[in-house]
Amino acid sequence: MGTAEIEIERHDRVTHGDYVAQLPDVNGTAKLSWTMREGVRHAEHTFVPTAARGRNIAARLVEALVSDARSQGFKIAPNCSYVERYFDRHEGLADLRA
Repeated sequence: MGTAEIEIERHDRVTHGDYVAQLPDVNGTAKLSWTMREGVRHAEHTFVPTAARGRNIAARLVEALVSDARSQGFKIAPNCSYVERYFDRHEGLADLRA
């Protein structure tokens, strides 16, 4: 399965949520978890199963979060080390960083 075929599901529970990718080829799930505090989504944890790493799946999860931030107007606090590195590598996201 290529990353183009991966669908990201959004689980929004108002104060917290997840971006989830089901990975049937590795019998696992990739996930980015966040909590909302004072109007800012704190990206707290990103996980990709070992067998699926190196396929840009974590980047796809962050891209879904970024897309929602642009369309819904919230800022992102990259508390997760992966999300922090992603923001550091993509200067065009500075306006979304809390």
